[in-house]
Amino acid sequence: MELSIKSLTLLSAILLTGLSAGLFYAWQVSVIPGTRKVLDMVYLESMQSINRAILNPWFFLSFFGSAILLIISTIQHYNSGSLFWFLLFSTITYLLGTFAVTAFGNVPLNDTLEALNLSALSETKILEFRKHYEVKWNRLHLIRTLFAVLSFLIALVGLFTQIKTL
Repeated sequence: MELSIKSLTLLSAILLTGLSAGLFYAWQVSVIPGTRKVLDMVYLESMQSINRAILNPWFFLSFFGSAILLIISTIQHYNSGSLFWFLLFSTITYLLGTFAVTAFGNVPLNDTLEALNLSALSETKILEFRKHYEVKWNRLHLIRTLFAVLSFLIALVGLFTQIKTL
């Protein structure tokens, strides 16, 4: 059986959304618990380093690729009955719950952290900033993780619904 561009787009959208959800989930269950146990300065330095390192083509592929391919796939499946509705809901879920939360929540916090000259701050200021940053950042991360996983599951259910009707 030959796969069409439409099918490849759908499978790629689901794969990239799954990778994005997996990245956020892995961070939620490993990095966040680990960073809770380190000293304040180590935490902030680590987050600065991680925030720089994550800006790479592989992350961009899964994070932006999910959004782009979900949109394209939703448009391509406009007349595909229930699959369209699953994809539309998956796309909206990802765009609002994952993409927007990251762009308007986590990224501004990361930019604020990046602008800090940590070596010039007192221990009190470091502790205050960490509390402010960590609580907000982790809450936003949990939200985007839940929405990424939900988006992936909705798209997957849509695919299975489509397969069942074939």
